[in-house]
Amino acid sequence: MNPPARRRLARAVACAALAAGGAAHAADNCEAIRAQIDAKIRASGVAAFSLQVVDAPTRIAGKVVGSCDLGTKKIVYTPKDAPAAPPGEALLTECRDGSVRVGGDCPK
Repeated sequence: MNPPARRRLARAVACAALAAGGAAHAADNCEAIRAQIDAKIRASGVAAFSLQVVDAPTRIAGKVVGSCDLGTKKIVYTPKDAPAAPPGEALLTECRDGSVRVGGDCPK
């Protein structure tokens, strides 16, 4: 094998090794970022909440408070003691036609 071919092969092997280590690093990166966000929320006095790391396209209730793994994952905050609507209070719903209805009864 000639010297330029050896250099290309060595570069290819090095790149493959970095890519293989990148997957493990991404998981560590998400956990490190989640831990930093957790610490900031707790420092602000909030005690009852959860943080979940999910794939970016996943639809999940809560507020997106961060991202990791080169944007392929998001970190979602959900308060544990979220106040619910008082019993008997009607729910406002915005319908597809742009109107707002009480109780969620939108025209089909």
